[in-house]
Amino acid sequence: MPAANETLQPEEHTEREPAPRSPVPFALRWLSYLLLIPLVGIATIFFGTISLACGLWDKDGSQQHFIARQWARVLLRVALSPVTLEHAERLRTHKTAVYASNHLSYYDTPVLFAKLPFQFRILAKAPLWKIPFIGWYLDRSGQVPIDQSSARSAITSLGRGVKTLEAGMPLVIFPEGGRAATGELQTMVAGAAWLAIKAQVPLVPLTLVGTYELLPIHVYALRPRPLKLIVGEPISTIGMTTRDADALTQRLRDEIHATYIAHHG
Repeated sequence: MPAANETLQPEEHTEREPAPRSPVPFALRWLSYLLLIPLVGIATIFFGTISLACGLWDKDGSQQHFIARQWARVLLRVALSPVTLEHAERLRTHKTAVYASNHLSYYDTPVLFAKLPFQFRILAKAPLWKIPFIGWYLDRSGQVPIDQSSARSAITSLGRGVKTLEAGMPLVIFPEGGRAATGELQTMVAGAAWLAIKAQVPLVPLTLVGTYELLPIHVYALRPRPLKLIVGEPISTIGMTTRDADALTQRLRDEIHATYIAHHG
């Protein structure tokens, strides 16, 4: 099994216990059911249809990415949740990089599309490509599927990611592989580090704050609140080999964890 597919055991951290999830207030819950969530669905269908149509002629994906940004901004307005981008200047230090973010909520993706000021591709689980409409968009817009059904499939998928980076297109990845059930940072796999090392591009930590409280996993009512996206210092991979992927992944996790704790309180 290659390093990119190994599950790392993080160092011991002094982590806070997650606060108990309080019930969504009655009025806010029904506002979400009757208005906010339907608006999210309508916006997704509307912008998704336009994007699919653009995919017929949009060869470089720029128009589809622009549409995705508008979709993301609308979803954040519907959620009544403004986003503060901190250390935006770090996003312009390198033309191409792997951007690795913690994963707390379905709203993480809209935040990233709304606030990252350049075109990028997402490395996402291959089963998403089988979902009608969502899969069509992912395929037409040039996102990169990661197939973890076998070691051979995973290596092939990561190879596609390396080619995307070598072509000059940044990648955005959730190294935890899924949303955090408690809001606490999970174990990370080494795929993001492996890709950055193979392409010899920087690995940039991204820390999302507030999206878990906005829309936790298995909850279908929005809790509007201010959100943050904090850009960490880019980590150079020049001279590293794939043998360094585990150590680089641990460093990435440590930096995101420290940033989250510093901003969440």
